[in-house]
Amino acid sequence: MASTAAGKQRIPKVAKVKNKAPAELQITAEQLLREAKERELELLPPPPTQKITDEEELNDYKLRKRKTFEDNIRKNRTVISNWIKYAQWEESLKEIQRARSIYERALDVDHRNVTLWLKYAEMEMKNRQINHARNIWDRAITILPRVNQFWYKYTYMEEMLGNVAGGRQVFERWMEWQPDEQAWHSYINFELRYKEIERARLVYEKFVFIHPEAKNWIKYARFEEKHGYIGHARKVYERGVEFYGEDHMDEQLFVAFAKFEEKQKEFDRVRVIYKYALDRIAKQKAQELFKNYTVFEKKFGDRRGIEDVIVSKRRFQYEEEVKANPHNYDAWFDYLRLVESDGDPDSVHEVYERAIANVPPIQEKRHWRRYIYLWINYALFEELEAKDPEKTRQVYQACLELIPHKKFTFAKLWLLYAQFEVRQKNLSLARRALGTGIGKCPKNKLFKGYIELELQLREFDRCRKLYEKYLEFSPENCTTWIKFAELETILGDVERARAIYELAIGQPRLDMPEVLWKSYIDFEIEQEEYERTRNLYRRLLQRTQHVKVWISYVQFELSVDVPERISRCRQIYEDANRSLRNCEEKEERLIFLESWRDFETEFGTESSQDRVRKLMPERVKKRRKLHAEDGTDAGWEEYYDYIFPEDAANQPNLKLLAMAKLWKKQLHDEKEPEDQEPEDNPDKETDKNENEP
Repeated sequence: MASTAAGKQRIPKVAKVKNKAPAELQITAEQLLREAKERELELLPPPPTQKITDEEELNDYKLRKRKTFEDNIRKNRTVISNWIKYAQWEESLKEIQRARSIYERALDVDHRNVTLWLKYAEMEMKNRQINHARNIWDRAITILPRVNQFWYKYTYMEEMLGNVAGGRQVFERWMEWQPDEQAWHSYINFELRYKEIERARLVYEKFVFIHPEAKNWIKYARFEEKHGYIGHARKVYERGVEFYGEDHMDEQLFVAFAKFEEKQKEFDRVRVIYKYALDRIAKQKAQELFKNYTVFEKKFGDRRGIEDVIVSKRRFQYEEEVKANPHNYDAWFDYLRLVESDGDPDSVHEVYERAIANVPPIQEKRHWRRYIYLWINYALFEELEAKDPEKTRQVYQACLELIPHKKFTFAKLWLLYAQFEVRQKNLSLARRALGTGIGKCPKNKLFKGYIELELQLREFDRCRKLYEKYLEFSPENCTTWIKFAELETILGDVERARAIYELAIGQPRLDMPEVLWKSYIDFEIEQEEYERTRNLYRRLLQRTQHVKVWISYVQFELSVDVPERISRCRQIYEDANRSLRNCEEKEERLIFLESWRDFETEFGTESSQDRVRKLMPERVKKRRKLHAEDGTDAGWEEYYDYIFPEDAANQPNLKLLAMAKLWKKQLHDEKEPEDQEPEDNPDKETDKNENEP
C-alpha cells in the first residue's frame, strides 16, 4: 500500500465492471474445487531426501529437531500429542533416557491423561525395561484405579512374562476396587487357564455378592456343573433362591434351576421348583416361567400335570385381578369356578371365605346382587360337594344376618334356606325361616314361595292363612285373589271361592282388574251359573263400556245352548250400539260394528244384515295442522276419520259431502261424455280439510 508525502494512506482504485450481466457459462464453487483436485494444484512436491554422512551433521540435525519440538511444547504445553511425538522421536534414536525424561515432564503437565501412561508403559515394554514398566503400571493404577485398561495391560504383561503369581496379585488389587463384571470374568478365566478351579470358585463367591444379579448366580452354577460338581451347582442355585427371598424373586434363576434339575433327570424337583416360583412371582413377570413349565409337562408329565400348569397360570391371573379390585365379584366367580374344578376342598373353602369377606361398602340392593350369589354358591358347594349340612346351615344363617333387612332383602336366599331345611327334613326350621323373612321384610316372592311349599305339603289350612296375610300385605294384587279363589275351587268350596271373588272386585284399587273380572266370569261359567254370569257382565258394564266386554258378553250368550240365544245376542248388540254412540274412540266402535256384521252374516236375515250395513261408517281422509313443541307451525298431517250415519252431529257434513260428490261426478261427465260412464263409488276416499267450513 503506497503512502503520500503527508503520511496519509490512499486506497488504490478499483476497476469498474461495465458489464454486470451474468455470464453465459456459470461456474460453481464445487466445480472449481473439482478442477483443482483433478489438476493437483494444491499438492506440494515432497521435500528432498537428506543424507547424513558424518557425526557433526547428525548432531546438528538432532539439535534442530529438538529445538523444533521444544518450541512446539513451549507454545502449548497442554497438547499432549506434541509430547508423545517428541518422546517417540527420541525413542526412534534409541535415546531411551531422553524419551523417559520427556514422558515424565509430560506427566507433570497432565498426569490424568490415559494415552500418555499407555504410551510410556508401551515404550518401556518394547525396550524390555520390565521393572520400569512395572513401576509405570503401579503408578498408573494408583493414580487412576478406575481405568480398566491399565489393569488389563498390567495383568496381560505379567501373564506374558510367565509371572502367574504377580498377575494374580494384580488381579487381587484390582478386585479390591469392585470393578465391573467383565473384570471379574477376566480374573476367573485367568485362574481357569492355569486349572485353578478352587481359586476360581473363591473368585465366584466374591463376585456373586459384589454383583448379585441372577445371571451371575446362573454363571456360577453353570461353572460348577461344567466341571462336574453337581452338588455344588445345586447348592449355588439354592443359595441364589435364598439370597433373593420372596420379595425379589427372579424368573430367570428359577428357569435355569429347573433346567439344571431336568438335565439331572430330577423331574419331581423340577415340578416343585416351577410350582414354588409360580405361586410367588407376579404373573406379568412369570411369562417365560409358565412357558417353560408347560413345555416340561408336555415332555415329561401326564395329562394331570399339564392341567395343573394351566390351572396355576389362571389361578395367578385371578389372584392379580382380585388383588387389584377385591369387589370385582365376577373375577371371584371365575376364580371359584377354577378352584372348584381343581377338586381341592380346603382351597375352595379358603377362596370362598376370602370372597365373602369383601362386603359391598354401600347398602344399596344393586351393589349386593352379585355379592349374594357368592354366599349362595358357597352354601350349595357345602351341601352338594362337601356334604356338610351343618356348615351349609351356618353359611345361610351368616348371610341372612349380614343383609340389612330394614332396607332390602333377598327372597331367593330365604327360599333357598327353607328348601335346604326341607331337604334335611326340618320342616319347623324351614317354616321358621320363611316366617322370619315375611316378618322382617315381606315380599311377593316370599309369600308365593311359602304358599307353594305348603301346597306341596298339602297343608291347605296354612295356605289359607298365608293367603290372608298376603292379601293384607298387598290387597291390590289381582293374581293373589285369583290364586286364592282357585285354591278354594280345587278344594270344592265354591261359595268360599265366590266370596273371595266378591271381596276382590270390591277393592278400591287393583293392579289388573280386567284379569280379575275375566277369572270371576270364567269361574261362574265353569260352575254353569249362567244367570250369575249375566249379572257379572251387567255389573262390569256399569263400570266400563269397553268394546271387548260387549263382544265377550255376546260370545258368552252365543255359547249358551238355549233357543233364545240369537235374540239375546242381538239385544246385546243393540244395547252396545246405543251405549257406544258417545264413545270417542271411533276405531273401537268400528270393531264392534264389524263384530255385529259378522254375527248377522252367520246367524241373521237379509233385513238384519242390511240394517247393520247401514250402520257402518264411511272412511274419510282428512288433514290437520301440526304444531311443534314451541308452538310454531309444523305443517299438515293426513289421517283417516270415520263418519257414522247414526251420528246426528255429522248429518250436515254428510249432506255437504254427498253434494260435493254429485257435483264432481257431473263435472267429470261433461268433460268426457263419450269415454267415461257415470259411476258412483260410495267407498271412495275424500280429502277434507278440518279448517274448511
